Amino acid sequence: MTTLRQRPFTTVDVFTSVPYRGNPLAVVLDGTDLDDEQMQAFAAWTNLSETTFVLPPTAAGHAGGADYRVRIFTPGGELPFAGHPTLGSCHAWLTQGGVPQRADRIVQECAKGLVAITRHADTAGERLAFAAPATAISAVEPALLAQVAQALGVSESQVQSAAWLDNGPRWMGVLLDSPDTVLALEPDHARLKALNVKAGVCALYPTEEAPALIGRSSREARAFATGLRASSEPTGPQLEVRGFAAPVGVHEDPVTGSLNAGLGLWLRDSGLLRAPYLAQQGCCVGRDGQVHISEDDQGQLWVGGHTVTCIQGQVLL
Repeated sequence: MTTLRQRPFTTVDVFTSVPYRGNPLAVVLDGTDLDDEQMQAFAAWTNLSETTFVLPPTAAGHAGGADYRVRIFTPGGELPFAGHPTLGSCHAWLTQGGVPQRADRIVQECAKGLVAITRHADTAGERLAFAAPATAISAVEPALLAQVAQALGVSESQVQSAAWLDNGPRWMGVLLDSPDTVLALEPDHARLKALNVKAGVCALYPTEEAPALIGRSSREARAFATGLRASSEPTGPQLEVRGFAAPVGVHEDPVTGSLNAGLGLWLRDSGLLRAPYLAQQGCCVGRDGQVHISEDDQGQLWVGGHTVTCIQGQVLL
């Protein structure tokens, strides 16, 4: 067991420019000498959807241009890649004084490989975006989909489409008939855990109208109408998203980068939604996560959002 010592630590809110309205991430900025058990125990103790540990790149990562390496843990296990930990760890690393090797991007090493991250200035400050990693998209078994629909509390007629989306984490993407259906879900989390399914549920907003303001209390939705679809930089959400991850100890993730990356590729390939667009997630857990999806000239999808430091100090580990 490593001798306990003080290590730099920060909590970053991701996919928001307003503190406490996004998805919090715990970042230990010096994970050297910590073993797997210590990292997992601390991640379980924070009880956040993810906790990351920043490390020097491996020899292979350094040769590939990596600026730093992260290990990503949920309360229930380690992930090879995740989206909001990628942006939050990058924010924390830059805030601590990290200087990337390249002026135009930061390169993160994780178990999935190397992930490129870019920086963009906009009216709300700086926005980070990661290159959506390769995603395996495959059909969902009809019998399993029927069981998942039952666990979500929807009829099979409300399910428009579904697919497995695997970009490190493996999600079952489920497209429902309307944002109202998504926002009204009260899943059977124990059943989803028994099925070993992380369900990423979404629905498209009509292109001609902004989402309606839906007021709910406690566990229910608080959706925020922010405008109509724009042809270049979207001003209002085109996709409502919720992520249920009971198999890894998280009933509902506030805002999920890996899921939104997979959904973006799946919906694009299905001809249902093209970038740029804005996805909204977290309304039902009191958050207002905004996920910016864009596409470059090479067809690479980028998943972006604002990040803000909420807690900064030292942690005994």
